[in-house]
This record gives sequence, structure tokens and C-alpha cells, in this order.
Amino acid sequence: MKYKADIGVFGGSGLYSLMSDVEEIVVETPYGNPSDKIAIASIGNKRVAFLPRHGKNHSYPPHKIPYKANLYAMKMLGVKGIIATTACGSLKPEIKPGDFVICDDFVDRTWGRGDTYYDGPETKHITGAEPYDPKLRNLAIEICEEMGIRVHKKGIVVVIQGPRFSTKAESRWFSKMGWDVINMTQYPECILAKELGIPYVNISLITDYDAGLEGNEDIKPVTEEEVLRVFNENNNKVKELIFNIIGRLEV
Repeated sequence: MKYKADIGVFGGSGLYSLMSDVEEIVVETPYGNPSDKIAIASIGNKRVAFLPRHGKNHSYPPHKIPYKANLYAMKMLGVKGIIATTACGSLKPEIKPGDFVICDDFVDRTWGRGDTYYDGPETKHITGAEPYDPKLRNLAIEICEEMGIRVHKKGIVVVIQGPRFSTKAESRWFSKMGWDVINMTQYPECILAKELGIPYVNISLITDYDAGLEGNEDIKPVTEEEVLRVFNENNNKVKELIFNIIGRLEV
């Protein structure tokens, strides 16, 4: 390709732009078009490719995001690592809105999504252990602590189909299973990156308590407006964290 990048960034709900003075490019992949044009710009001495996961106008619901095209576009650009931000709900009282969670594992509760590049005739069975890159996770945690961000150093994210939020019964079940946060887009994104051999880290910004917490009637079920409000309040912090990770990443 004419264009190359060192690092890829996926923006979640509420993060639709990252850099100024960008060049937007159209990347055509064997798996169709990504969610939107990809913005290319320099941050320090590194070239960064940014893609809003849902599209700039949030036009792709979670189950319709072209995950395979999004990841393959980053592969075509030659990125050596991907930083992915997501808005997540908390399933535990100690994980509060405004906190950051650097996930280390996931549980998939989705269906019908294109979730592998090995649909045949070539077949491979990759490991699901450590879906998130340990080195990138450690770097993200270290920088969060340096910035004074309240960060949880690990967490299991349960990925639901969406676009609806959980019922109270579902949320209660997820909590009792010991899972930490809930999201609609981490699968198959992180496992597709692993298939392509691209180190991947998720930065979850906690925006809500899902359908509420059992025994605490003061905590209301999540709404879309509340998710975007909390994410927007923390947008600058999220961007600063991404910039600091990019600055320290070795590519």
C-alpha cells in the first residue's frame, strides 16, 4: 500500500476523532470496507491510523460492525500494535463510572458475527489464552498510574450481542459468574487481531452499572445518553492516555 502506519487506534462510542491535521484514506480489503475512512497522522515520530469503530456518525450497531474489514485494514497498513477504547458497564460495585479497566480476558455471548479469517479451505485453531497482549497491558497500566487515573489492572469483559442493554436477570447472572465489565464490541475484535498477529490492548472506560446493582435501588439501569455523557466527560483523559501510550510504544 501507498500508506503505512505504526500504530492503530479504534475509537469506541463517544470517541469519533483523535488527531488533527489528518489525511483520511479509503482502504478496500478482501472483506469489504471498514466502518469509515481511516485517519492517518503523525504523533511524535510515529504514524498513527485511527478508525471510529461504529463510524463517525455511529451508523454501525455492534452486531453490524465490519470487524474483519476493520482489522484487516490495519494489517494492510502495517500496524505493529492496536489500542482499542471501549465504553463499558460495570458488574461490580468497586468498579465505578469514570474508572478505567485494562481487560485481560473475555467471555463471548454474541452470535452470528464473522469471527475468524479461517473459514476454509485453510483452517487454523489459534489459542484463546491471553487474548490481550501482556506487554501492551502492562504499559497501559503503568501510564494510567502515572497519570493518576483510577485503574483496575485486570478484568473479564462479557461481550453481549446488543444493540439492547442487559435485562436485570442477565446482569445479575453476569455478576454472579464473577465477570467484571460488560461491552458489545470486544468480540470478535480482539481475537481477529490475534489471528492476524497484531498485539492488541483494550482500554475500558466505565460509564455505568449495566442494569443496576442488586440490592442498591439508587443505581438506575444504563441509558445510551448516560454512556455518552460519561464518556464525553472523560474524552480528554482517554485521548491523553492514548497519546502517552503511543509515545512510549516501541514499534
